[in-house]
Amino acid sequence: MNPEESSAVWLLALGLLLIYAGSYYAFPALLPMLEAETGWGKPALALGPTLGTLTMAALTPLTGWVVDRGKGRRMLLVLPAVAALAMAALALAPNPWVWWGGWVVIGAAQAGAVYETVFSLLTRRLGAEARPAITRVTMLAGMSGTLTFPLGHWLGATFGGQHAYFGFAALTLLGTLPLYALAVRRLGPDLAPSPAAEDTEAGSALNAALRRPAFWGIAAIFAAVWLNHGLLLTYILPLFHDRGVAAGTATLAAACLGPAQLAGRLVLFRGGARLRNAVVTQVSLGLVVVAALLLVAAGAAPLLVFAVVAAQGAGMGLMSIMRPMLLADVLGRRGFGGISGVAAIAPLLASALAPSLGAQLLAIWGPPGIFAALVLLSVFALMLALAMLRRPPLEG
Repeated sequence: MNPEESSAVWLLALGLLLIYAGSYYAFPALLPMLEAETGWGKPALALGPTLGTLTMAALTPLTGWVVDRGKGRRMLLVLPAVAALAMAALALAPNPWVWWGGWVVIGAAQAGAVYETVFSLLTRRLGAEARPAITRVTMLAGMSGTLTFPLGHWLGATFGGQHAYFGFAALTLLGTLPLYALAVRRLGPDLAPSPAAEDTEAGSALNAALRRPAFWGIAAIFAAVWLNHGLLLTYILPLFHDRGVAAGTATLAAACLGPAQLAGRLVLFRGGARLRNAVVTQVSLGLVVVAALLLVAAGAAPLLVFAVVAAQGAGMGLMSIMRPMLLADVLGRRGFGGISGVAAIAPLLASALAPSLGAQLLAIWGPPGIFAALVLLSVFALMLALAMLRRPPLEG
């Protein structure tokens, strides 16, 4: 990467950190206060992020196609403002219907303004240099939770849980939008092949990918692990409280997810090409299994929640990098935006299901229901990865 491209990568990363604060991490950070203030209950509140992620899943293939057409940078110049306006609507929502509508708009903005679009844009533009660029993006953007949990605690205590969304809207509008604008200027114009040739090539590549069992295997792995992570992240404060952890300590532990993700990504960053993508994937999934088992054990030793966060954060920090890398390894970079967009549907649907599924598990079985789901999902993902990724052709 030249200096302009390198600086653009860091600007995109900082923009992502700020937009993820309000559109993703603020909900689990504010959930106890939101439930107490609104009286709507966990299922009604959780339906908001579920609807948002479903909207994102439905629109991500379209935004991937937009990237393939050479117009990805335009989405980054508009959609953060849309997300900020929707966050302001959440802050003013007088009833669940407005709350749900605000989340639908946030999901539409996320489809073209967060990881999938940025990763596809970088993969197309940087080719073989995309992995270190994506690693740098996730190293910084992954710290969003570290910012959000203490900031959400302070904003909620000062202005109320719902009105705290005004603060996150300001972060997105005044932070992400100008950072994205500067980044896309430094990256230069999008690659713009002939639309007809690009459509034919992308469609052919996508059809070929959908006929390969490896595509569906990778989708299943990431669906399981993203459902696992969504369950833990959404209800991390109530789950830690159930393990006997005080509110302040639980907030501190949750804020450590970002540094844990950073630690995992630094290992990958320093290891570079010496670390095969298949091996990194298996190790990271193993860490997620360890995190689930440690959470169960934390009932006897509450401070184990810090080890839970360390293992989960490192594992998921690596997995967010491995998804585009494995897809590129297995399926190539031809039509990558469209393939990545379709492949993202499975983990996005899983993430969408997590808040509502978690609310139902808590209502029926309490925290043990979520603990069991975390273990089963992580073990399934690891076993499937071990079966699929042991074969060298996946690296080629």
